[in-house]
This record gives sequence, C-alpha cells and structure tokens, in this order.
Amino acid sequence: MGIRARRRSTVVFAAAATLASTGYLGARNLLSGQADQARQIIPKSWEVPPRADGVYSPTGGPVEKWHRGVHFDLHLMIFGDSTATGYGCTDADEVPGVLIARGLAAESGKRIRLSTKAIVGATSKGLSGQIDAMFVAGPPPDAAVVMIGANDVTAVNGLPRSARRVGTAVSRLRASGAVVVVGTCPDFGVITAIPQPLRTVARTRGLRLARLQGAAVRGAGGVPVPFSDLMAPEFRKAPEQFFSSDMFHPSAAGYSLAATQLLPALLKALGEWNSGGDTEESLTSRSAEAASLLARLGGVSRLWRRTTGVPAPIVAATTG
Repeated sequence: MGIRARRRSTVVFAAAATLASTGYLGARNLLSGQADQARQIIPKSWEVPPRADGVYSPTGGPVEKWHRGVHFDLHLMIFGDSTATGYGCTDADEVPGVLIARGLAAESGKRIRLSTKAIVGATSKGLSGQIDAMFVAGPPPDAAVVMIGANDVTAVNGLPRSARRVGTAVSRLRASGAVVVVGTCPDFGVITAIPQPLRTVARTRGLRLARLQGAAVRGAGGVPVPFSDLMAPEFRKAPEQFFSSDMFHPSAAGYSLAATQLLPALLKALGEWNSGGDTEESLTSRSAEAASLLARLGGVSRLWRRTTGVPAPIVAATTG
C-alpha cells in the first residue's frame, strides 16, 4: 500500500497570506486569484513514488532485497518530503535515494543498504515522526540524507521554527551516530507555473528558509547542501529538461541533478571522498539575502494555511 498523494497545489503560499494580512484589498485579491490559478494549472496527482529499498553492490546490478542475514557495509536512510521519495519518477532507478546509494556503493566499494522513511507532503513537523519510525524499525543508519522545506513554505509554517525542527532532527540523527546531509529549501523562482508576483514572494520566503535551515543544520553537526544556489541555474536554463510535464515536479534529470549535488557531501562526511578536489566551494551558499519584502509587509496570517500533502519540488536545492 503506497502513499496516497493528494495534490492540490497549495501554491497559496505564505506570500498570499502575508499580503492578505496587511489589509491591502487589491494585493489580497490579486494573490488570491493567482493562488487559484496555480491550483488549476498544476493538476492533482495520485501516483505512488517507486520504491527500491534494498542492498546495492559496488559492481552494480539489480537491487537485492534486504532481510536478516543479507550482508551490507553501510546503511543509508532517506528522510523528508516528496523530493526525497522521488515523486513523479516512473522508474525506481530515477529515484534520488537509489541514485545516491548506487553512487555511494561505486565510490566506496561497499555494499549499501537503502531505507526510505520520507513521506510525500511532509513538512519539517513530520521529521520527528520519521525518525521515531526509524528507531522502532531497527538500529539507526550510518548515514542520513534529508530533503525538506518546500511544503513548509506552502503550508505557511513559521520559518524560524521550521528551521529549528530540521536542526533538532539532525541533532537526533547525529546523536545516534549517523552522518547527516540536508538538501535545503528549493528556489520557487524557477517554477513558472506559479504566476507573478506570487512567485517572487514565495521565492523570497523559500530562500530565507533555506538560509535558516543551513545555519540550523551546521549548528547540529550536519552538512547543508544549498539546492537553491546549486540547482536553480540549471532549471532556469533548461526547464523542459529538468522539470516533469507539469512544470512543477522535477523530471528524472532533475532528480539526477539533485543526487549529484548531495553525493559528494555525503562521501566527504563519511570519509569516502576519493575523486580528488574539494567539495567545500560547491557547498557554500552564494545567494545574497533577498530583499526583506515579507518584513515590510508584516506578519503571516493563517488565512491561506492548508496542508494537503502537496509534493515539494526539488529545484535548486533545498530544500516543518
């Protein structure tokens, strides 16, 4: 039984909520209408992401189903939202967790066990439950990859609190002995299915969340990977290549790009980086602080708050 992804695009965003809270009727009506427009453009989806948990060999080949007695050298676990599940993929080999597991096996020469705890539609609020489920299922992993953030923007969750939740999750995973790499909130500015000016305000909010997440992850001993810096340029240059047909979710190429940004950070954290060169420069966020539009417009109202399990797009990075 898979996850029933009820996707109604809550691209209603804190952007609309923020402007609505100011009392400017014209801005409210404009962004309310744009939120409705976005929901019509981005269709509902019910697909279940492919799952390919199991053991991956450094020599390649099909995944081996794991059960007690099957040998593995390193346990990799995936946490987060739909970007972590590979929502929209049609083949398990396109799923980011699988791509990372195969890359880790090939680079390290080790047998990698992949387990996925991520849930479509999750916000940072759901990370604690995913980690609880991990402890119930068995011993903690050696390595964890987290992709989270976009749904915190669409659900109008408080940004500082959302970032703190991610930091808390990283702290729990680190305390269990796992190395942790986190893809922070994506750049909504590349999603042209969201009309302007709603897109710009959502982008501002998402980039702020990404920066807050990065600080929280580093403070908890994890490694943040700024998707919004590393991936957005590619999505802007070739959206038809990196987005799926709905121009909201990533395509197989988009997920592959995300995996190639996460893998070097994970290899370095595990001490398995054998390809030469340094990963530090690529992991440094380069985006300047966006204009404090939201600060000027006032607090965020709950008028538009909805949590309907909208899969988060993995664009530029992530990204409670």
